[in-house]
Amino acid sequence: MNENQVIMAAKQEERFKLCDQMELQEFPDKYLIRSVDNSSQQQQTFSVDRSDGIIQPGDTCDANPTKVSTIYGVVGTIRLLAGTYLLVITSRKEVGTYLGFTIFRVMSMKFMACNGSLSYSSYQEKKDEAYFMSLLRTVESTPGLYYSYETDLTLNLQRTYKLAKERIRKPLWKQADPRFVWNRSLLEDLIECKLDTFVIPLVQGSILKLVIFMLSRSPDISFPNFHFLLLWNSFTSFHALTSQFTLKDSPARITLISRRCTRRLGTRMWRRGANFEGDTANFIETEQLLEFGGFTSSILQVRGSIPLLWEQIVDLSYKPRIKIISHEETPKAVERHFNDLKQRYGDVVVLDLTDKRGDEGQLSAAFASEMQKLPHIRYVSFDFHHHCGNSNLDNIELLYDQISEDIEKQGYFLVDSEGQIIAEQNGVARANCIDCIDRTNVTQSFLARKSLNLQLHRMGALSFSECISTSDEIYEMFKILWVEQGDEISLEYCGTNALKRDLVRFGKQTLVGLIKDGMSALSRYYLNNFHDGIKQA
Repeated sequence: MNENQVIMAAKQEERFKLCDQMELQEFPDKYLIRSVDNSSQQQQTFSVDRSDGIIQPGDTCDANPTKVSTIYGVVGTIRLLAGTYLLVITSRKEVGTYLGFTIFRVMSMKFMACNGSLSYSSYQEKKDEAYFMSLLRTVESTPGLYYSYETDLTLNLQRTYKLAKERIRKPLWKQADPRFVWNRSLLEDLIECKLDTFVIPLVQGSILKLVIFMLSRSPDISFPNFHFLLLWNSFTSFHALTSQFTLKDSPARITLISRRCTRRLGTRMWRRGANFEGDTANFIETEQLLEFGGFTSSILQVRGSIPLLWEQIVDLSYKPRIKIISHEETPKAVERHFNDLKQRYGDVVVLDLTDKRGDEGQLSAAFASEMQKLPHIRYVSFDFHHHCGNSNLDNIELLYDQISEDIEKQGYFLVDSEGQIIAEQNGVARANCIDCIDRTNVTQSFLARKSLNLQLHRMGALSFSECISTSDEIYEMFKILWVEQGDEISLEYCGTNALKRDLVRFGKQTLVGLIKDGMSALSRYYLNNFHDGIKQA
């Protein structure tokens, strides 16, 4: 791999590394976790008392365990009514690399009970504990969790480069952005016991990679006739195909990372809008990275629920009514939300993709009214269904015409092979519809493609008359990348694949796509009414 030289140099320094394989020994009175990784740095063992969940660093036992199993990480601990439960990773899948470091996806987790006092509890306490334990089983099957033993996945590329090099020597949980650490609250006991080599920050979201291996070509071959070998690597699955394309004798890699924020985490319908602090439901930072010819670039976009106080209470109707909560704190919540975005990302362009009729229209009008009080934020209202609802995806150009100067002014982050920062992204586009899933994903994929063309032009990979859509094969794989990402985010928030997948992939709605969207919509209805309440709890 042609990794950036600064990243590679950092790998040679004293980088903090987590224990990457552990042995779980079960005794009648405790669980003993021992690292079997000889390269780990600090504490190698600790125990958890099975009666009260107390953690004892450095504990050992000379007796023979009743059971020994391999685990791949300790997610953390959670205390219920009658005891503590230890959550461990029981299986993982190596899914690729991020800037040279191996990335894993959590395939299965298991709670280990440390609730010996339960036997002395009352009938009602045992009943309540059993209910909470059933909720924990839902947590065990949480989708879309990723981690690395060597590098922090929570920080985008620009923030990583602008922080001091010394941070790579700190424990990963200290390096991480707490907004995107899914298990942050579960790690407190481990952190308090200074078990840093066992503390694994998990990121929920999506990590996908597209690798294009370029073959040599003669100088008289025009762009549409290039020959290519393209490798498609999805972190949820793996596909490989061979076709024809060539470009500058260098491989190009596109990585798509989505990080879900934990500050207002929840499921569709059960978690909407903002809280008083300005945190919004389904807030996600999506980063598209490009590596080519020694250059590395990235473009950031964010999405999140409309940052007003509103709800959509599940009542068995197919589309519950939207209720806007009138509160004197609403303007402050909106202002806090955008002040936080501006501080983190720079200038903000808000893309409101909601309908202008019905309940959505009322919510959109209320949003527009609040945005008028924030003149430093560019707000653009675009009725996606009206302009693009009849498979007229080309009409999204109408939106881009309004914001193209802002998007190009915000730019993207770019470093060269020496690690020198050539360009920085100084703003971000924030898109939303109602769920911030389907229409939002279509729009973000369009903006990502526009930025990708600009980056490839600047790197010299394409001439200014060329774009990735010139090659049908590469364009197809790029669109699949965004479709897969949209599906994974949708599964985490809605429980189904995303809708409008055809608009991303084909630019129009197909009959098969309409049928799939209908089935997904019905599945969402069932999950919202009969399953997501338990999941939210």
